[in-house]
Amino acid sequence: APSARRFDPQTSRDAAESARELAARHHRIILDALSRGPAGKDRIGALTSLTGVQVCRRLTELHRAGRIEPTGRTVASTAGRQEREWRVVRE
Repeated sequence: APSARRFDPQTSRDAAESARELAARHHRIILDALSRGPAGKDRIGALTSLTGVQVCRRLTELHRAGRIEPTGRTVASTAGRQEREWRVVRE
C-alpha cells in the first residue's frame, strides 16, 4: 500500500492517502464485479471500465489479502490468449 515517510512533505502524505483511497475504491469495484461470477482480467475490465493495468494491480492486492482466488481455470483474453479466472473467496 502506498505510504509516505515521516519526514516527507505534506504533498507526499496527501498523495499516499489519495492512492490508498483509489486502491480501496478499485477493490470494491472489482469485488462487486466478481460477486456476479468468476471472470478473467479482461472481463473484469469490461464490466468495470477499469484498465487492464488497474485490474491486474488490484487482483494481486486482493489475492494477497485473501479476498479473491483463482478458480483453477483459464479464460480467453480480448487478445485471444489464456488468462486466469478469479472468484471471490467465500467465508
